[in-house]
Amino acid sequence: MLELDNVPIFFSHRLLLSCLACLGTLMVYVTRVNLSVAIICMVRSAPANDSLDVLNASSTDQNNVTSSCGGDIVSANAGAARERAEFDWDKNTRAQLLAMYFYGYISTQILSGWLASRYGGTRVWGVSMFICGLCTLITPVCARTHVYLVYAARVIIGVSSGVSFPCIQAILGRWAPVYEKSKLASIIYAGLSTGNIITFAISGLMCEYGFDNGWGSIFYLSGLFTIIWVASWFVLTSDTPAKHRWISAKERTYIETAIGKGGLTKVRSVPWLKMFKSGPLWAVTTAHFCNNYVNYTLLTLLPTFLKESFNFDIKQNGLLSSLPYISEFLASLCVGYVADTIRQKKIMSTKTVRKSFQFFGFIGTAICTVSVGQMTCEQRHYAVLLLCITTACMSFNRAGYVVNHQDLAPSYAGVLYGITNTAGTLPGMIAPIIAGALTPNKTTEEWKNVFYVCAANAVFGAIVYVVLADGELQEWAVPPEIQIKMDIVAQYTNENISTSGEKSSELPSENKQNIDTNKMKCYENLAMDQKV
Repeated sequence: MLELDNVPIFFSHRLLLSCLACLGTLMVYVTRVNLSVAIICMVRSAPANDSLDVLNASSTDQNNVTSSCGGDIVSANAGAARERAEFDWDKNTRAQLLAMYFYGYISTQILSGWLASRYGGTRVWGVSMFICGLCTLITPVCARTHVYLVYAARVIIGVSSGVSFPCIQAILGRWAPVYEKSKLASIIYAGLSTGNIITFAISGLMCEYGFDNGWGSIFYLSGLFTIIWVASWFVLTSDTPAKHRWISAKERTYIETAIGKGGLTKVRSVPWLKMFKSGPLWAVTTAHFCNNYVNYTLLTLLPTFLKESFNFDIKQNGLLSSLPYISEFLASLCVGYVADTIRQKKIMSTKTVRKSFQFFGFIGTAICTVSVGQMTCEQRHYAVLLLCITTACMSFNRAGYVVNHQDLAPSYAGVLYGITNTAGTLPGMIAPIIAGALTPNKTTEEWKNVFYVCAANAVFGAIVYVVLADGELQEWAVPPEIQIKMDIVAQYTNENISTSGEKSSELPSENKQNIDTNKMKCYENLAMDQKV
């Protein structure tokens, strides 16, 4: 196999693909969250006690809101927002509008994983994001026609966005060499943090200063940039290195040799039963759920918490709500590089790296979230610092469960991510409900309970992942057409052993290990013969 230094990652096409995918995940989050911000400008009146979405609790109408820190918070932009508002949607209507995205999103996870593994992640994701961008563009027209059209648009946006992360896993399986998986995944998933930063920091300004009553510009621009991204994606990427128009022969050979074309083999059948019996898959699924519970709690309720507990006004809130995601963005880039360096230098095995990073990420998250709940109004800036450390700890998942699908089953990575992300989407539906039930009076003491639940999820995820996780290719993950040839080779090997007069059970452990290693090499070499 060629050495990594001979084909550097910098200025490579696999790095370009990862950067474009990063912009893609950014657009996924912008189109996900844009309604949560725009709805404040769209609705004529919003009761002061309505903490429906990520910013509603940070903006008020004519009534003042009393913070736990004492004093009243008045939104400076409330008057301007009322002047631009066009709709009289009640709380239930707004709740349904925001929920529609997740109903669509969760419905396509497993199917999209299979489609990506079967037909190629770049094509499936590109087509889906075009649909997402188009529906985002027409959202203002839908809203001014009938609210039911907005329901439909948000469901379709959720369905089309739902294919994104299973597709990314399928793409990584075909483009990421063994010792670059964490690096490339960290770059791609950095788009999530960047999307949150842009949405929190810019959309509020667009509401006030943008065209088409302010709120309309949010949808037009996010939809337009999504379609521009789709065009760039189709021109500059391909499903596999072999199909890329401009990749050098040296880089193509390096990638295909490094991963073995087993990762490039199209899925024809899926071992569903063996998958669901797999302990390592349950470890990843549990970690995905627990991580997303904390993530969605912060994503949907962070501005509410900063306002109700620490008396930050709306202008401060937008900036402070984005700071944790800036921290996550910076930390995630470092995590991937460090993890792959440790693996490449054989300091730790892949299994130990995955478990270690995920465990310390979860435990750090638990400690910080509990500590945030203990902060007083006089310590509110320390609370923001702790939230930044929390998201930095959460970024450790880039070297943990997020890329673990690639270790367990590169040929089925898209399918696996579809399964785990189905579970990972549920917290987006239940976390805000649980937090609302725990904070009926919106006091600092009640918010402590919200963070206790987050910490409990993180600790539970850490325990399950450390006990059940693995970092090696699973037996059920070998495609059937390759397994047949491997069985023939194994039978031939056993016959040779029998001819020599030694029984397999009597072989030295070193020889047995060599046989297992040769079987894995056989898998990679036989896979090279499969059609891409």
